Amino acid sequence: MPADAPDGPSASVLTLVRGRADRLRNLMAGLAHQSVRPRELVIAWMQPERTLDLPDPGCPVRHRHVEGEPMPLAAARNRAAEVATGDLFIFLDVDCIPSPTLVAAYRRAAAQAEGLFLGEVLYLPPGLDPGLAADDAALARLGRTHPARPPVPPEGLRPEPDPGQLWGLSFALPSHRWHAVGGMDESYVGYGGEETDLAARLTASGLPTFWVGGARAYHQHHPVHVPPLQHFDAILANATRFRGTHGRWCMTYWLGQFRTAGLIAWDDDARAIRVLRRPDASEVAAALRPDALFS
Repeated sequence: MPADAPDGPSASVLTLVRGRADRLRNLMAGLAHQSVRPRELVIAWMQPERTLDLPDPGCPVRHRHVEGEPMPLAAARNRAAEVATGDLFIFLDVDCIPSPTLVAAYRRAAAQAEGLFLGEVLYLPPGLDPGLAADDAALARLGRTHPARPPVPPEGLRPEPDPGQLWGLSFALPSHRWHAVGGMDESYVGYGGEETDLAARLTASGLPTFWVGGARAYHQHHPVHVPPLQHFDAILANATRFRGTHGRWCMTYWLGQFRTAGLIAWDDDARAIRVLRRPDASEVAAALRPDALFS
């Protein structure tokens, strides 16, 4: 397995962890089987102590600890980026197992164009056998495409006119473009909005967005809330911050779900969100869908 082969920019893989040690081990197993391994893996730990007895991902591993409640997602990505040394940053969610060509595909894309690069993510069913983490053929058979995502080319690049397609599960960009816009805005607290804000600022800086063929990852299942009522306050606060910055709303799908549930008064033309009532504990519990693949 070549180490950061010379036909493209050097690549750092960055991930965030709180709990989910089993998921992290599967991610690392996927990195160990890359056709071209990255320069390094950077793990931002959103917990006091890092997990021990981790597998060898086939590359050096750097560790950063990030304090904060609720989960400091924007800050953790920024702290990871501060120590990453690659020319290309590949952000991979801890729930994702990279296919063997993910790093090579992102590096090849960055050698062809300068952009914000998005990779395909397939969703795995519950009860994944841990032994399948390195079996790409089995994962490809089991994985399902998210119904809200556009088709991804089998290889090469396809321009994406909507940078809002960025989801934090798997994306990449040149490190100098990340630093030029100041990374993620840490005033987005808790869940939601920080990735869409980053994409909007990158687009405003002149960076185009592309889908990348071959940069596939597999999302390891976890229960989801439909709608995500457990993040109700954070979603409202972050959507409001986004509108104040960019003049439009983000997370409109979830806001629409909250409106349908009678929790808020809001529409696309609204200047503010009016809270009618907050979900109670029984509503949050009832929204949990243990077997749903998609939120």
